Amino acid sequence: MEREKLGSRLGFILLSAGCAIGIGNVWRFPYVAGRYGGGAFVLFYLFFLVVMGLPIMTMEFAVGRASKKSIIKSFQQLEKPGTKWHFHGYVGMAGNYCLMMFYTTVAGWMLYYFYLMLTRRFVGADAAVVGQIFRGMLAKPGVMAGLMFLVVAVGFGICSAGLQSGVERITKVMMVALLGIMVLLAAHSLTMKGGMEGIAFYLKPDFGRMMEVGIGETMVGAMNQAFFTLSLGIGAMAIFGSYIGREHTLLKESVNIAVLDTFVAIVAGLIIFPACFSFGVSPDSGPSLIFVTLPNVFNSMAGGRIWGALFFMFMSFAAFSTVLAVFENIISCNMDMWKISRKKACLINTVLVAVLSLPCVLGFNLWAGFMPFGGGSNVLDLEDFLVSNLMLPMGSFIYLMFCVTKKGWGFENYLEEANTGKGLKMAKAMRFYLKFILPVLILFIFIQGIIDKF
Repeated sequence: MEREKLGSRLGFILLSAGCAIGIGNVWRFPYVAGRYGGGAFVLFYLFFLVVMGLPIMTMEFAVGRASKKSIIKSFQQLEKPGTKWHFHGYVGMAGNYCLMMFYTTVAGWMLYYFYLMLTRRFVGADAAVVGQIFRGMLAKPGVMAGLMFLVVAVGFGICSAGLQSGVERITKVMMVALLGIMVLLAAHSLTMKGGMEGIAFYLKPDFGRMMEVGIGETMVGAMNQAFFTLSLGIGAMAIFGSYIGREHTLLKESVNIAVLDTFVAIVAGLIIFPACFSFGVSPDSGPSLIFVTLPNVFNSMAGGRIWGALFFMFMSFAAFSTVLAVFENIISCNMDMWKISRKKACLINTVLVAVLSLPCVLGFNLWAGFMPFGGGSNVLDLEDFLVSNLMLPMGSFIYLMFCVTKKGWGFENYLEEANTGKGLKMAKAMRFYLKFILPVLILFIFIQGIIDKF
């Protein structure tokens, strides 16, 4: 069976960016930035994105492009005889499934809120009622499971239409719409009375606030966000590397994707902070920021129903772009491993992912008594911890070691693949940094993430 290819370079950039752009950029980035000192955090985040995110992204792409295979087969193709790097392929695959076990549920919330905004459910509701609507949704396993299953069925339905005619075509439309809606929402937020205070809180570095939290904690937060936002370490990017030609260098492609990803994260803050400050609402209130705080803000706003519906349409697209990208990785791996057709892989995984996603749905209601990290925690927190704090940093560490050590694929092979084509090249002088400094930084994130949790 001949390997499918993406139809265009734009398709590759938008698909890879779509994988990176997700709930993390909007649900997580603004409140983390708010908590860690606004602009001070943003500066650290940008720094770690460049020194940690970009090199690992080029490595994932290089492994994918050199092997023309999905995650497990890519290591088998490139590893030296007798080595066991391909074991990480199985862990990475588990990471993709684990990510979707909670991501499909949250994507369902976005769709539900889009529907609620359109049908005027928030009109006339005070802050207590808005909070009750969110809690009411979480308490209904039937509604939550229905929404999750809708996301899974539509996602695999699109993937079953093919790489070019399904995944690439739909992602292009969604991503262009997402970027357009974001710019429109940000422009509207900036015109609000008191909005400029929000911009100052968000983008003006406040080292005092950062000191209160602690510089170390801020740096770890920024490192984690740089990892989480690019979805690195579980082969979610490598798969798109396997679908592209060799006309452009991989650093050039990685920069394009990181710029798009960062643009969305920063513009999300430009939408949220001015709106919150304009209506005197705390901008750092975690996931409830999206589902409780912002509906209250839209409620108080002229034309709020329209702006709210647009916001949740954008959030649905952001979540769906990641869902499609990760589903494609899962399907491609199944096709490579079991030599089955795309349609059969989609059918099997529609059932499998729906069943695997049920614990997250039930963790808010029937299984609410299961609190893995103590009071107030739930199944979603556990799954998020496994992916964000364990699989992404450790997966990135393994990709890094595979690309820079003699026992792995080797630095020369990686550099040759990364620098094939036109554009920015990885310098040979980076070898020392990539071999000795970057691994220490990644292990630090990994250990710190575990210490912070317990």
